[in-house]
Amino acid sequence: MRKVCVVVGSRANYSSIKSFMRAAKAHPGLTLQLIVGASAVLDRFGSVIDIIERDGFTPDARVSMIIEGETPATMAKSTGLGLLELPTLFDLLKPDVVLSVGDRFETMATAVAAAYMNIPVAHTMGGEISGTIDESIRHAVTKLAHIHFPANRPSADRIVRMGEDPETVHVVGCPRIDVVADIAADPADGMDAAWLEREGVGGHVDVGKPFLVVSQHPVTTEYGDGERQIAETLAALGELDMPTVMLWPNVDAGSEDVSRGMRKFRERQHPEHIRFYKNFPVETFVRLMRRAACLVGNSSAPIREGAFLGTPAVNIGTRQAGRDRGPNVVDVGYDRREIAGAVRRQMAHGPFPSSHLYGDGGAGARIADILATATLRLQKRMQF
Repeated sequence: MRKVCVVVGSRANYSSIKSFMRAAKAHPGLTLQLIVGASAVLDRFGSVIDIIERDGFTPDARVSMIIEGETPATMAKSTGLGLLELPTLFDLLKPDVVLSVGDRFETMATAVAAAYMNIPVAHTMGGEISGTIDESIRHAVTKLAHIHFPANRPSADRIVRMGEDPETVHVVGCPRIDVVADIAADPADGMDAAWLEREGVGGHVDVGKPFLVVSQHPVTTEYGDGERQIAETLAALGELDMPTVMLWPNVDAGSEDVSRGMRKFRERQHPEHIRFYKNFPVETFVRLMRRAACLVGNSSAPIREGAFLGTPAVNIGTRQAGRDRGPNVVDVGYDRREIAGAVRRQMAHGPFPSSHLYGDGGAGARIADILATATLRLQKRMQF
């Protein structure tokens, strides 16, 4: 039995690795180890750990590694705190391989700690292009990782061009698409309207009628501009005057700027058409994306899951700049008129054909099978 340790540090982390965790738990050749920390254990970011436990996963350890303030300095310090705490847990759990997810700052701490401790590092969703510090973290983790699980062939080609051994690069798809594919194949709706009404705050949103899903996070390389950026989006939502489901931002540097803009808008405008949420169970969020008339903001979800679902999306700003995208996405700047106009055009277009750009729904099982049998070598060498 090969012990695979997964570190979940945020709601994005969990949705990005849940299908693998399920596959690993059921795999005869694997033992799943789980560490939950960072924003995933904080109430103001939705207590993701509660959702993880309700899904049937029992964490082997919890780790507090967030220094509050949401500035570039606290982001760097939180990474350092993770690098202090995680080696102790790895020493206790003694995993055979550590699976590092995506490009979050806690992902950097995970990969550095495991690599220094001579624990093979597996990495999902590498080789992709985007804006913010995520781009740098993603590629840095690729250089620390010993086995790679990119979502598509363009990403795999970039990993190889970075000097990684082609034999260690396995195109498996994005595990986030696995949940999407399961829901898309299920004719039952499964939407829990009572949960939506109970958990959110703000206006009532009837998900039986056309509505928007909005998720906008800070852009770390544009720190200090988050309040102005979200103000343009909120002004566009006010002009559109449509029922809207809106998520609070993640924990990245600048989060408080975005949150402040949202609080000011809510307290001054009292919008009856917008309901605000800290977090969603993965399946609930996918069902909302599937039903939505349009997805708006700068999250990667409209680009990744949205491509598979074919849901129209409006991507705002630079946070996802350069990321491979399907035909469902249009890009706009931080301008209320541009945003509102693009949303209207996307809604008028309606659903797009499903794209498998980020996978077909079988990534988690593929990763589990490969990790159960692959030869894992610690020594790395540049390939030319």
